[in-house]
Amino acid sequence: MQLTTQRLIIRPWQTRDLPAFGTLNADPEVRRYYHPAILTQAESDAVVEQCMRHLNDHGFAFLALERREDRALIGGAGLSWTDVLPGGPAVEIGWILARQFWRQGYASEASQAWLAHGWSIGVEQIVGYTSAVNHPSRRLMEALGMARNPEDDFLDPTVPEDSPLSPHVLYRIHNPRG
Repeated sequence: MQLTTQRLIIRPWQTRDLPAFGTLNADPEVRRYYHPAILTQAESDAVVEQCMRHLNDHGFAFLALERREDRALIGGAGLSWTDVLPGGPAVEIGWILARQFWRQGYASEASQAWLAHGWSIGVEQIVGYTSAVNHPSRRLMEALGMARNPEDDFLDPTVPEDSPLSPHVLYRIHNPRG
């Protein structure tokens, strides 16, 4: 599958993407709201493998973001099934961009394309979640029209309970076509 926007190509991962994605995942500033904080190249490669399995199994996944003007890999974004949320499985939206591509609207542009795709294939609801301290991602979720109910907030079971990254906020958006 492939999606295109004015400035981006959203496409399956390719072997040539692995070094740049590994560099992104080794940047402590990029990953400051993630646990574990940084990934080795092998761990980053395993994320890509998992994404490609998800794409094969479900027809959508967290995919590579390539800038159209110069074919630079700027990060990843997409939809995927998650089961770490209270209340059961849900389709989540997510993104991660290399630092030099922050604050240029790329995450918003990719996310809008993914929401449109999710609605077009009949997804009824898409969620986004992040550590409570991740204000940049929270602002983007709100800008996308996602809403938070504080009663849905949770402790992420994949993060140690004593970590400041453990408290998570959950945002939702419903298919406007439904």
